[in-house]
Amino acid sequence: MKNMFCVLLLSIVQPVLAQSKLEKALTNLEDHYEQEKVYLLTDKSQYAAGDKIWFKSFVFDGYNRSALSTTLFVELYNSDKKLIDWKTVLLTNGEGSGDFQLKEDLPEQVYFVRAYTPYMTNFNEDFQIVKTLPVYNPNSKESLVISKSSDWSAKAFPEGGTFINGMPTKFAVRLSGNTSLPENWSGKVIDVQNPKTPLATFKSFDKNVSSFKITPASGKKYQAVIQDNTGKSQTIDLPQVADSGLNVDISSSKEGVKYTLKGVNLKQQLQGYKIVGLINNHLAYRANINHLTNEASSLIPTKVSNGANAVLQLAIFDDQDNLVAQRLCFIRPGNLKIEKAEIVGQSLKPTPRAFNSIDLSPESYFKNYTVLVSEDNGNQSPEEENILSGLWLTGDFTSKIDSPAQYFSKTANTEALDALLISETWKRFDWNSVLSGAVPTIKTVSQQFLSYRVKPIKNNALLVNTTVNLVLRVGKGDPAINQFKTDQNGYVYLNNLNNDEPVDVSLFVNAEKDKEANTDNLFVTVEPLILPTEFKGNFPGTKYTLVKSGENKTLPPTIARAINTQKNIKKKESADIQIQEVALVGKKKDPKEELDKQLSTGMFSSVNSTVFDFVNEDQHALGSTNILDWLQGRAAGLTFQRNNSGVNVPYIRGQQAKLYLDEVQTDPTMIASLPVGNIAMVKIIKGSGLIGDAVAIYTMRGNMKSKSNEKDVQKNNSAIIKGYDRPSEFPIEMIDDDSPAKIETDTRETLYWNPNLFDSDYVPPRIKFFNNDSAKQFKVLIISFDEDDNLLYDQQVMK
Repeated sequence: MKNMFCVLLLSIVQPVLAQSKLEKALTNLEDHYEQEKVYLLTDKSQYAAGDKIWFKSFVFDGYNRSALSTTLFVELYNSDKKLIDWKTVLLTNGEGSGDFQLKEDLPEQVYFVRAYTPYMTNFNEDFQIVKTLPVYNPNSKESLVISKSSDWSAKAFPEGGTFINGMPTKFAVRLSGNTSLPENWSGKVIDVQNPKTPLATFKSFDKNVSSFKITPASGKKYQAVIQDNTGKSQTIDLPQVADSGLNVDISSSKEGVKYTLKGVNLKQQLQGYKIVGLINNHLAYRANINHLTNEASSLIPTKVSNGANAVLQLAIFDDQDNLVAQRLCFIRPGNLKIEKAEIVGQSLKPTPRAFNSIDLSPESYFKNYTVLVSEDNGNQSPEEENILSGLWLTGDFTSKIDSPAQYFSKTANTEALDALLISETWKRFDWNSVLSGAVPTIKTVSQQFLSYRVKPIKNNALLVNTTVNLVLRVGKGDPAINQFKTDQNGYVYLNNLNNDEPVDVSLFVNAEKDKEANTDNLFVTVEPLILPTEFKGNFPGTKYTLVKSGENKTLPPTIARAINTQKNIKKKESADIQIQEVALVGKKKDPKEELDKQLSTGMFSSVNSTVFDFVNEDQHALGSTNILDWLQGRAAGLTFQRNNSGVNVPYIRGQQAKLYLDEVQTDPTMIASLPVGNIAMVKIIKGSGLIGDAVAIYTMRGNMKSKSNEKDVQKNNSAIIKGYDRPSEFPIEMIDDDSPAKIETDTRETLYWNPNLFDSDYVPPRIKFFNNDSAKQFKVLIISFDEDDNLLYDQQVMK
């Protein structure tokens, strides 16, 4: 849906010389309220500690993939809002992908994934997606269980926000709660003066909503009594009945949105009233009532959204441009404009470890696909959320919605969706603020890719208004020389970099007259200008609670299988590890021990330590951003957690370890800025006397040189730009029964993951994967967008 139509109905608007307050507000919305939203797809809904989380992100501007942003931050938090890890994701046409490797010692609890673009930080943080992921660990002393309690509350919402004497009014009843909502519930409407005779009854459409209709009388007080399937009940007051105002009646069908407005006891009836329809803060429909009448109705055709599905925000204003009623409705409910995948061939076998393939049409308008294939266990449990609910509901509404995907399923109840939208309000902006002329403060402008500020220093002084040479080398590529002139503050700016490999930035300055060029007196630092922001809000409530584990801890079957899969992966890797261990045997004199004796003093000479030798061994560390990143996963018991600055902080046995540089205590930021090529030895010390748990880092001394086979060693006149995080490659391989690391039972749940499957030269895009040992049928999810951002969404069980 690329364009909107502005339709005028009921009367012709006469030309005016100056904009009215409402017209200025509509212009304000068009010019200043462009906003993004994110949907995040993960390969599974729950994980075991030690798993890898594969994710694909879709960033939208309204209902189109966003062209505003090319950078997405995806952050992983524990339940205490502690940042565990984060990724900087490159967006191409609003899409990006990545992965998180979970540590094996992560405690069992609910974790949260936050995703947002830098541009989204200009607006309410509540619109940043926070995805809930339970992570299980058989070694944790606590266990996740689904809470049996249902602490809910109810509210009643009149259609349009008005409740007027003598006017039949539709109400939506909405339940909310921090944990689980009741499976089903019902209620009745009563007159407080005659509570024994129900005026209306209702039953829940789903866990979220129900609806009823009532015609009120002036002076009466009405209440709704709601009771769930466990017997818990709540009584709520309906709004006070008004003697005058505007009654709204709206219905949506495949032809369009029909509205009927009725005025009650209005001085000038509906003359001068305006009806405005917005889609994603953009004007899609407008009509004026220019004659005396107490009733007006019309059909808003689906062409206001180009026939696409969308949430339409209707707002009605009086003759003074005051907001008097508003209502949300869905265009074409039950007629979703979704394309299906064109499958031209398939070869699927239920045989254990068999090769399977699915071919998509090379002649389709859709060229790039996101594909997920997993084992289908046959339980037919509906998915709780998907890209449809993210696009049309949860991306724009901040209130918690239980299982939002149900509103766009094949068996969706359109009445339930309508009731849900009656209970919601559009919070992307506030009408009163917009009418007053207020505009959002844009502190972070939309920009392409990543930018950095480089600070060259010579002889401990800034180089102001000076020509400098920066040599940039991406990964193992050839270096490129670039000449810059520093500004009045001594800075050089590198803008719009989209690298997913480390970039080495080296500083060189032309030699002064009659002096030899020298880099020993040069120093350079690089500061990223696009940074993640601190999360200030609260995580959403979940249906899970933690309880103390018993002696025989029971894990969900899918988690037990995930843990077995991790063991299989380790078996395959163990052969290489054994070969490395054998290579170290038989040396008469251990150079690593000699280096340890040379560098470490008595207090740091712990027996219980792990030493990494960079002088005598090639540790392949120069490609790492810093030594703390390189150390991840290389020593038993040593884990890392990122602080708010994005720097990895070491932990040993769950406690933060001390950091020493040449046996002087320091902090992670200092270590992170140390060039890896200057490091001679790293020592992991566990529980040693006065030192305790520590990571000691020693720099090169004298004639020491790195054993690294890499050509260049980082010096003080160089710095590393990390750039975007490159996604890992999903392994597609057959487990051979005859291999040395024999796998007895293949229990993989995710059989295929490809966030960017594409065709080339009219060759059919092929989904190919190997079966595990138990799958008889497969759950296949395919998502794509064409050039006009039409959506392909296809989820089916294949066998």
